Amino acid sequence: METWRDKLLALSPRMKEWWVQVGLLLVPLLAIYLHIPPPKLSPALLSWRSSGRYFTYKDQNIFYRDSTGAVGSSDIIILLHGFPTSSYDWCKIWEGLTQRFHRVIALDFVGFGFSDKPRPHRYSIFEQASIVERLVRHLGLRRQRINLLSHDYGDTVAQELLHRYEHNKTGSILINSLCLSNGGIFPETHYPRFIQKLLKDGGLLSPVIMRLMNFFFFSRGLGAVFGPYTQPSQAEYWDMWTAVRTNDGNLVVDRLYSTSRHHLLRNNRFIFSILQYINQRKKHRERWVGALMSTSVPLHLIYGPLDPVNPHPEFLQLYKKVLPTSTVSVLDDHISHYPQLEDPMGFLNAYLNFINSF
Repeated sequence: METWRDKLLALSPRMKEWWVQVGLLLVPLLAIYLHIPPPKLSPALLSWRSSGRYFTYKDQNIFYRDSTGAVGSSDIIILLHGFPTSSYDWCKIWEGLTQRFHRVIALDFVGFGFSDKPRPHRYSIFEQASIVERLVRHLGLRRQRINLLSHDYGDTVAQELLHRYEHNKTGSILINSLCLSNGGIFPETHYPRFIQKLLKDGGLLSPVIMRLMNFFFFSRGLGAVFGPYTQPSQAEYWDMWTAVRTNDGNLVVDRLYSTSRHHLLRNNRFIFSILQYINQRKKHRERWVGALMSTSVPLHLIYGPLDPVNPHPEFLQLYKKVLPTSTVSVLDDHISHYPQLEDPMGFLNAYLNFINSF
């Protein structure tokens, strides 16, 4: 009598043949998918890039925009964007800022937006701060006082710039004021999203995830840090995704597949180190929080209270306790992690009220 074991053994060759056929079909399809060219720039994003320029920092091309605005004003503002997006985050308040400031400047940090995205590369907050300082020198503004407006990842860059300014470091920029918004200023009240933690600590899994990342997963992940009533439009999501995909921003390990496993593991720490800013915040907490505590520079926070990354009231209570001299603007309850995009008028008014108060 034929047993189940006999039946399985009889099916085994056919099953193996079936899996081989499936594998042969999937391999070219996967190869095609992984090399899909980045989306074309929308007219809005194309206009943003066309109105910008590039400067060089250590052989890397860094994108920036520099608009001349209000007549009769000598004030200068530099905008520092967050992760994983770009200077385009400021598009909704750009015109409003040009009506108040003589110069409105924003850059894409290395590894972001239209700037170069080298691989392998040891990304760090310190390097990003040095890039801002180099931009200021490039524009001939080294002796000018600069107002900094930052968000998320940019908050940490601003904290490093503030530390250098307070300690009279060579090349430091002269900071006139600092406004932070929804950033991981305090590591103990910062809760990275699951995908961030996975990419930061995923080891060999990280390259696979990055290569399989697509618009659907990107928009779902980013949408989780927007409020339910302030979600970006489909076109806005595409603009954000396009900026990420530009210069193969999502494909950071393609040159390493031919290397040994040891070399891959060693370089993997460098390649995904953009996300190591989370660990850098913990390691350098005293330096960066200390800069905020000791400064006499006018300091302000604009906060979207629905932020799951820096949640209310935990984050805000600690901020007010540690930085009692800072002023604070809390936006409407439904505003989340990207307040300058979710409530541009509320954000702009809060910032202008701060900048006009001293």
